[in-house]
Order: sequence, then C-alpha cells, then structure tokens
Amino acid sequence: MTRIATGEITTHVQRLDAVRPADATGEPPVVVFVHGLLTDSLASYYFTVGPAFAAAGVDVVMYDLRGHGRSDRPRDGYRLESFVGDLTGLLDALGERRPVHVVGNSFGGTVAAALAAWHPERVATVTMIESEPPVAEWTRHMAAGLDDARRRLAREDVIDWIAAHHGAHTARLSRGASRILATTTLADDVPAGRVIADDLSALTCPLLAIFGDESGLAAQVPELTAKVADCRTVVLPNQGHSVLVERPEETRDLILGWVTRHTLAGTAVR
Repeated sequence: MTRIATGEITTHVQRLDAVRPADATGEPPVVVFVHGLLTDSLASYYFTVGPAFAAAGVDVVMYDLRGHGRSDRPRDGYRLESFVGDLTGLLDALGERRPVHVVGNSFGGTVAAALAAWHPERVATVTMIESEPPVAEWTRHMAAGLDDARRRLAREDVIDWIAAHHGAHTARLSRGASRILATTTLADDVPAGRVIADDLSALTCPLLAIFGDESGLAAQVPELTAKVADCRTVVLPNQGHSVLVERPEETRDLILGWVTRHTLAGTAVR
C-alpha cells in the first residue's frame, strides 16, 4: 500500500508500470483511473481493466478519492475543486509531467472533465464512463441523488432489502456509503462545488463518453457531440449504470483504442 501526501490529506495510490518490449523507445502513455462516489474505490479498476492497460504498454495510476478506500476521510472539504486539487497534488507528488489520459467512472468522470477544463495542459484525453460534465444541471442531479442516498441508506430495512436482492457484498458497500454520508459533509459539498459553462467550451481535450442505454445518461450524446470538437460517444445496448463492472472487456478495448489513437496522433505531447 502506498500513501502520498496530496495537500491537506493523504491519498492511497497504486501504480502499475507498463509492460514494454526491451527495444521500446520513448515514454509510454499514462492513464489515471478515477472511481465513483460512496460505494466505489480504486479496486473497481484494479480488478477489471487496470492490469490489462499495463500489459498493453500503458503506465497506470489508480487512487482512492478523499473519503474513500484507504485515503483520508476528513469531516469536510468535498467540493469538486477539492477532488481536482487532490488529483493535481497526486500527479505533482508522483513527479508526473506527461499529459495524462484520465478515465473516470460515474463521479470520477466528472472529476476527469473538471481537471481537463481547469488544467488542460495536464490532460491528453478524457474518458467519461456513465458520467456528466460538471455543469449546473449536474449539481442539481447530485443534490437530489445524494440527499436521497443519505436518507434511504440510514434505514436498516433498506439495507436488508439490498442484501436480499443484491447480496451481502453490496449491502456492506451500502453500509459504508451510509457511514461516509453520516460522518462527512460530502452530500452538501459536492452539489455546491465549482462548475463549468453549459456550452462546454472549457472542454478542449479529446473526449470519449461511454454510456449504457438503460441508465438515462445517454441522453447527453447529442449535446456532447455538438459541443465538444473531438468527441466520440458509445452507447452499449442492454446496459445500465454499471458499465465498468458488467462490461469490462468492451470498456477496456474502447478506452485502449482511444488512448492509442491519440498517443499516435501526438496529442499526448503538448
């Protein structure tokens, strides 16, 4: 386990070095994986797509968001800009100077988009998996969703229902999410954070957006393709929000292709 100081907190990070042939030249691309809120951690990448990226010749960085996994859990400080500050602090602490390919699942995709908007010089590409960019409408969605989660997950009958219908592991994750919501200001902070303009003009980096057709987030496709110059959207059929866990091979291949395309095109060098 590696824990690194990233500003006012300590962040748990795992790195996987690229597997490269002996005669390889130059630096490999680097992908930073950012997980979602409450029930998620870097493990969702470590046990799905992370090792495959390293095997394909990509340096991999995975880390736990503040309040999650083995990273510190402060009482407050959960606005979006704090999550982005943690990521830039982590890259600085790792001595990472290459523009990174940032892959974010759910809330992690919002963090990735915010990093690209506020620090475009540090980003080669962005991949959002079942995510929204940090615009005003996103804050309203998050406020409603987090308030509902805070109320419902505090009820024992809800946890019992989750255990009966989704298994003991999911119930344990839900209890952990309830503890985060009860012991931090996350539910209030996230919707109050900094946003970008609705026209998405701040997103100048190439963007890959992957959705499940059953989650509702795929409704963003026309807007994303109209507003982001270099944008590819993929909607997976018969799929809900859990794209990364339920469709890891397809997700891996889509992102690897995206990273390879833009590395060869030179966008990873600015």
